[in-house]
Amino acid sequence: MNVIKHKDLITILGIPIRDTVVMTWIMMALIVVIVLILRKKIPHLLELLFDLIYGIVDSVLDVENLTPYLPLLGSLFIFVLSANWLSIIPGLSSPTSDVNTTFALALIVFFSVHFYGIKTHGVIGYLKAFSDPVFLFPLELISHFSRTLSLTLRLFGNILSGDIIVAIVFSLIPLIVPLPLIALGMFSGALQAFILTTLASLYVSSAVVISKNDEKAREKNKLQPTERKA
Repeated sequence: MNVIKHKDLITILGIPIRDTVVMTWIMMALIVVIVLILRKKIPHLLELLFDLIYGIVDSVLDVENLTPYLPLLGSLFIFVLSANWLSIIPGLSSPTSDVNTTFALALIVFFSVHFYGIKTHGVIGYLKAFSDPVFLFPLELISHFSRTLSLTLRLFGNILSGDIIVAIVFSLIPLIVPLPLIALGMFSGALQAFILTTLASLYVSSAVVISKNDEKAREKNKLQPTERKA
């Protein structure tokens, strides 16, 4: 079961490089080549992809300007979708079938949420919103770590299980029969990319979007000095 066991393929400066890392390099090279080809031959497909990503993010992230968030969330969608679909190419495997890859993606989401929250509200403002009320601060920490673990295991489990099923069926029956399973795996891979991007957008939204109560309180605080002068 090569889909379960990940082995070291090469060693660079004494550091062993896993097969999933090599697959990630191959996948990134394929993405660059495909984008360059589409840019010259079928540019409207890139526009459709951008509209798809924009629609996913815009449906969750309630902000006026999505530009600061699209590079991260769009890259996340394209990376996960490509990684999930890489295993349909004979001889290649999905980088997301390795828990280390999915954990790295979850960490990127984890740190990005806090980065955008601090960038939007400032350190003090973000910490106040993060620990309001104060006694919920430990629970907030637990929830942030638990959802990072959830992102890791959800993506890893779904992709690994799909690869295992296709590998078992392929080893038992002829070539044509596993094709519906491969199509199902592609659909599942696209669905997982959509879910991960949606969840990441939701987490970023929770960090940068001010609730209506907080907004009213801030407007009240701004009006108080004016009322006093009057």
